[in-house]
Amino acid sequence: MATVDLAQRILDIGSFDGFEFDCQPIPGEIDLLQVTVSEFEDLPVFVSVTDNQILCITYLFAESDLDPSRRSDMLEEMLTLNIPMPLSSFAKIDDRYVVFGALAIGSGIEEICHEFITLTENCAEALLALEEYLK
Repeated sequence: MATVDLAQRILDIGSFDGFEFDCQPIPGEIDLLQVTVSEFEDLPVFVSVTDNQILCITYLFAESDLDPSRRSDMLEEMLTLNIPMPLSSFAKIDDRYVVFGALAIGSGIEEICHEFITLTENCAEALLALEEYLK
């Protein structure tokens, strides 16, 4: 499935489980989609499609947003939160902390939309849980 095909499927479904979706292609070396889920517009999901998976990433905050004296405590908290966070995991890309999830390339559009909703809900909850570690 190509990124443009996924974008069309998202636009065709429009809404799922009470949430609406907007999708913007981002051309580049690796084509991406920026997907926003209603109620979570400030936490867009960046989606890439490979031969093997659909990877969904949402950025939380930058390293510079952290209270340096609390960094190790925050990392410990992230490890603790990782298991109970359904369909998602914490990671770091360059200097940015993210939450990501991946799906099989053959996933149906309902499963994909469910991932978008779950990922953005997880990000909102993670930001609340980690706010004490930010400046």
